[in-house]
Amino acid sequence: MRSRFVELSDTSKGLLAALVVVICWSGFNIVSRFGSTATFTPFDLAAMRYGVSGTLALPFFLKLVPPREWPRHAVLALVGGLGYGLLVYSGFAFAPSAHAGVFVNGGIPFWTVVIVAVMAGFHVARQTVIALLLSSAGLVLIGFQSLFSASAQNEWIGDGLFLAAALSWAVFGLLMRRWQIRPQLGILGIASFSLVTYMPVYLLWLPGNIANAGWGEIGLQAVYQGIIAALLAAGMYSYANQKIGACQASMMLALVPAFSAIGGWLILDEALGITTVIGIVVVSLGALLGASPPGSMARLLSSGSR
Repeated sequence: MRSRFVELSDTSKGLLAALVVVICWSGFNIVSRFGSTATFTPFDLAAMRYGVSGTLALPFFLKLVPPREWPRHAVLALVGGLGYGLLVYSGFAFAPSAHAGVFVNGGIPFWTVVIVAVMAGFHVARQTVIALLLSSAGLVLIGFQSLFSASAQNEWIGDGLFLAAALSWAVFGLLMRRWQIRPQLGILGIASFSLVTYMPVYLLWLPGNIANAGWGEIGLQAVYQGIIAALLAAGMYSYANQKIGACQASMMLALVPAFSAIGGWLILDEALGITTVIGIVVVSLGALLGASPPGSMARLLSSGSR
């Protein structure tokens, strides 16, 4: 008997995959911030991400991917692996996770739409532009208190690093779709090339503090960074990218801060202010609109006017 998942449409499969990414990344911001402000350096977090994922992926990559395809996988590793990881981990050393939610998860759809617009001669669907504006407004509302309160002077450095990480991930997503690389092979390549290029540099020259961390801390970061973030979330994002499109998949990431805020309220009993609640509603509308098939808003408005 065929699986019910197989019977779903490509759009439904893509949206489900994007939802998995949202759930994974909602925890990623918190876990990474915890690690970067406790024992670990940003280089330690990257080492656990690439060390674990690369060790698991390398044997399969060598078996499944012919050498003639390795150059493209190396480029993907540069932008979606090393580039994104080092930038975002460095950003957590300066700015809180709420800023990452706004600038990384809001920056990815922003950069994706900008790059697509440039490549398409600035012909972007009105629905996509409206969705991006709604999502951006909602993200600012969710992060309003953190972004605009009196804070450390160096947080702008972290914000800039988060925006650069978002650009790196947006390029990765667009290249995956353009080259039509199978998601599972793409993730194997990113993990493998990141392992062989980063780990020797880390072990020989970069500052680390793993030796002073407890096994519980190391286990948490190794599992979340190396398996959940590097393999599961990245693989699901690549899959969603090919099923529903780069703009639509990236727009779903705007839900990450909303999920994080709701999770904090349910699990940690953190208060939700009125601006946060309004932001969650607005960003959810924007993400839903952005992930919908092109022209769906126009069809909805026309049917409602009859």
